[in-house]
Amino acid sequence: MADDASAGRQQVDRSALRRRLVTRGGMLLITGVALYFVGPSLLEVLGSWDQVSQLEWWWFALAIAIQGISFVCLWALQRIALRTDRWLPVITSQLSGNVAARLLPGGPTAGAAAQFTFLRTAGVPTATATSGLTAAGVLQLGTTLALPLIALPAVLLGAPAPRSLLTAAWLGAGFFAVLLVLAIAVFVDDRPLTWIGRAVDAVRRALPRVPPRDATTAKALLAERDALLEGLDKRWTRAVVFAVSRALFDYLTLLVAIAAFGAEVRPSLVLLAFAAAALLALIPLTPGGLGFVEAGLTGTLALAGLSAGDAVSAALLYRLVSFWLPLPVGVLAGIYHRVHYGSSVEAQAG
Repeated sequence: MADDASAGRQQVDRSALRRRLVTRGGMLLITGVALYFVGPSLLEVLGSWDQVSQLEWWWFALAIAIQGISFVCLWALQRIALRTDRWLPVITSQLSGNVAARLLPGGPTAGAAAQFTFLRTAGVPTATATSGLTAAGVLQLGTTLALPLIALPAVLLGAPAPRSLLTAAWLGAGFFAVLLVLAIAVFVDDRPLTWIGRAVDAVRRALPRVPPRDATTAKALLAERDALLEGLDKRWTRAVVFAVSRALFDYLTLLVAIAAFGAEVRPSLVLLAFAAAALLALIPLTPGGLGFVEAGLTGTLALAGLSAGDAVSAALLYRLVSFWLPLPVGVLAGIYHRVHYGSSVEAQAG
């Protein structure tokens, strides 16, 4: 009987291994196909390095500093969600997870799994790490999805003539102020999510061959909001401020990348470019939306008034600071985390 049980477990293990290999192989194949189609846009952006390399060093320093503030806002958000006063494990785990999210198939899922593992080695309880990362991730996702909904009115009402980047900065400040107000309203009042849920249900009913749902979308959204409130506890207002601030400083990084090439732009379309880039980064076909972000960003920046060459170069500078530079920093953070905390969860417990 023992031999039969052992053979059964081995068979299950082999089946699970085959499923994992097939799944990962399929994801790699999909990623390869996606990169094949967006590869020309990606190579075009990377090919503008000669123009970017001729910039004064302080443009790079300014862009890195502003993007650094964006990362600090993200770490502060995660500290609140993880209910910890420690900075080091949050910073090192997030930077290390970011490497996995941007290099491995699965993107955000792989990144969250890697960060969870690093947090466990730092002694963060499993339940706290799970609920905290989930809450922080949901809040960031909600902020990202709201960006185009607020940017579109700015595009429709924006002036058609090119304006200064200072105008784009002021417009962006107002844009993110509205986003902050709406985010807080969602937490303190049921009506915004109820209206959104009813609108979604109305669209679903109008679509043919869509199966009915037992619960309304509004109830589901309110349940998710309540779970998020519970995960963030009484510090949800600070969490919302940090989530919106993270996106704001990311937007300012894009403005610096545009300003580095002295271009005049339509401010409303710069907002649209940023919102499009944020959404394209969520596409799971390539890590971090690699290729898709570059293609979408260069196209919308060209519509905003940049020449084709300046749009490509600005996209490269922005992606260099926000996508590529954090990768080696994340590798170093992962090494430091392993040295400082070790690799054994049990050794760090308590």
